[in-house]
Amino acid sequence: MSLKLAAVVVLYHPTERDLKNINTYLSDVDKLYIVDNTEKCEKPNLPDSPKIEYITKHENLGVATALNLAAKKAIKDGYDWLLTNDQDTTFNKDVLPKLKARAAKADDKVAIITPWHNTRLKDPKPNTGTDDPHDVMTSGNLVNLKIWKKLGGFKEWFFIDGIDIEYCMNLHKHGYKILRDNTVEIDHNLGDLFYKTRNGALYLLTNHPPIRRYYMMRNYHYIRDLYANYDPAYCSSLVAAQKHNMKGVWYFEHQKFRKLYMYLRGYLDYRRNIKGKFH
Repeated sequence: MSLKLAAVVVLYHPTERDLKNINTYLSDVDKLYIVDNTEKCEKPNLPDSPKIEYITKHENLGVATALNLAAKKAIKDGYDWLLTNDQDTTFNKDVLPKLKARAAKADDKVAIITPWHNTRLKDPKPNTGTDDPHDVMTSGNLVNLKIWKKLGGFKEWFFIDGIDIEYCMNLHKHGYKILRDNTVEIDHNLGDLFYKTRNGALYLLTNHPPIRRYYMMRNYHYIRDLYANYDPAYCSSLVAAQKHNMKGVWYFEHQKFRKLYMYLRGYLDYRRNIKGKFH
């Protein structure tokens, strides 16, 4: 018997291309929860399928809340695994059948099953068929819902950014593992991303809007506080990377003053123990 699989995709001002991505995995899932975080939105032009359940509160709930909402629905509907997707992810035909076959045989310590992500990042692809990476991006993952429930789900007060890193660190800390199948790939468009060099230093430019800089700075400091005793070197590198990225913003990106201001706000709100959605 093939594995029954629910899926969720979180929408936010989706383009027509984003909506077409749904068709690259819809046939391989039994249920698809579409959580639309677009404020005061009209229902987008979705595929006509009885598998789809469209959910909107006409406000931006944040990524973690949207994923948790779908996970709770999936458990209620009798599913043990949930495929989590960003709107900008595209699947090749062979990916989900292979991941579902692995999930059907997975032991009770496997918390996430994921493919290799094709992006413009310079991360080298492992030579091994499978591995257990430190963390993986949320999109394209088969999430074990029994373990998700034990861990208390995704941290909703993060709102966005760092949610995937924190969840992976949490599951590893509790003795669970990630199974990444490097023989299958998905295409994950991470936006306007490129690299630049200045004074011998390499900078990753993501061109994220100012509000994302706020969440990155704030939430990565919270991750450091949560896991400093478990993985101090990695936690320190997360915070150090934000300081490095600030230089890249100053050298190369537009809206540099606004972005640097939001970095500062993120740090100050971390020091004030402010969590949740930015106001």
